Order: sequence, then structure tokens, then C-alpha cells
Amino acid sequence: MSELLETSSVRAADLEQTTLIKSASSRRRFLTATTAVVGMVGATVATWPFLASWKPSDRAKVIGGPVLIDVSVIEPGSQIMVTWQGKPVWVLRRTSEMLDKLTHQHLIDDLADPNSEVASQQPSYAQNPLRSINPEILVVVALCTHLGCVPLYRPGALTETQGDEWMGGYYCPCHKSKFDLAGRVYKSVPAPTNLIVPPYQYLDVNTLVIGADNASRAA
Repeated sequence: MSELLETSSVRAADLEQTTLIKSASSRRRFLTATTAVVGMVGATVATWPFLASWKPSDRAKVIGGPVLIDVSVIEPGSQIMVTWQGKPVWVLRRTSEMLDKLTHQHLIDDLADPNSEVASQQPSYAQNPLRSINPEILVVVALCTHLGCVPLYRPGALTETQGDEWMGGYYCPCHKSKFDLAGRVYKSVPAPTNLIVPPYQYLDVNTLVIGADNASRAA
């Protein structure tokens, strides 16, 4: 009788363990499937702002009107960020020291497109070494041309990730793309092209309009 009870207990324990294993396996399958779904959703959400910024809807094109900026309030060496057509745009007031650095030959040798030859990255009036109308004022879309991340503004700090020859500019920590203080991309980084210069013009010396340009531009 005791042997029968012992056998029954063992079978019951085996059955309980089997049930637990099946339950755990089901939970793992559920969690795996859930993780995959969440991962896909997360990737979609992360990618959407970048895709949307390059393929705006017709409605976005209509409502994304020009943005007026008083550049006189921007301190030398500082920048502000505004939103135009759903995209972040930097307006940087460069110092004379910054402008001088942009002409250094060893910097130019490190750039992939120092003369802005990729015409799609800027209007014709910004197709120059400084990539601007007014030499002091840089206007660029604040999205890395690799995967649409927002780079960091690093005007002068030297770090191990930016290299000993760093002369200031923009650094994207996501995949280590680098741009100089004219938004020109360095060689041998994931970003394929310079930062985009949006259409813009000056209404007067201090009033800049992003999103519009015409023959009456004044620097």
C-alpha cells in the first residue's frame, strides 16, 4: 500500500513538473512574440519621424509656412533651434575664429564634399565654402544625413570620440558621423552627404525667413 502511495506521489509530482514546464514554455513563447511585436513597433516609431521629415504629406507642405527669426538676439558662438515643416533647424552665429577654422587646409582635406558639389543639399546661394548667405549665420536642418538623428553641437571641445584634429562642428553619437561648422560631412563616416541647408532669405539685416527665398535676398 505504501509503495502504491509513493508511486502515485511520484506520478503527481511528475505531472505537476510537466505542467509547470509547459506553462513556462508557453510564457516564453508569449514573451518572445510580444518582444518581437514591441520591437517592430518601436522601430517603426523611431523611423517614422525621419521618413516623415523627408516625405512630408501634402497637408504638411501647406501648413509648414515660413519661420521668421531675429538673428540679432543670437550671441556669437551660440545657436538656436526652430521647427520648420516638422523638421528641427539650427541657426548658428559663427565667430570670426570659427570662420577662420573653416578655411584650414587640413580640415578641408578631411571633408567628403568641401565645395558643396552635391546640389541637392543646399540652394545655389549657399553652394560656397561657408554654405551661407551671410558668412556669420549658418542655417541647416538639424538631422544627420545617415539615419536622421539629431547631432550634438560641439563647437570646440576635444573628446576621444571626435579626434585630436577636431575643429568644432556637429557630432552624431549614434553612429559617429561628424560635420564641421558649415555642416560639411567628414570622410569615412556613415553620413553620406553634408547637412541640408533649407531655403531661406533675409528681409533685412537682422530678419531671416526660413522656408522662402527670392531674388531680393539681402545679407
